[in-house]
Amino acid sequence: MSDRRNSELLHTEKILADRKTFYLDLKQNARGKVVKITEDVSGNRDTIMVPADILADFIAALQDIQTTSEQS
Repeated sequence: MSDRRNSELLHTEKILADRKTFYLDLKQNARGKVVKITEDVSGNRDTIMVPADILADFIAALQDIQTTSEQS
């Protein structure tokens, strides 16, 4: 059986932005925890997986980008 079917959903969030929907799912499987980020635009989906153990670094990078964006 694949990890996808053996994963447990621990938490989910949904963000609506114009015609896009973002899903943020915290999952756990035998290899650990991961955040699955999915962008859905009119049925077309793109997904990235972020290991939970680097989530703080990922969030810090997004906060740096947000700060730069707000200064522009």
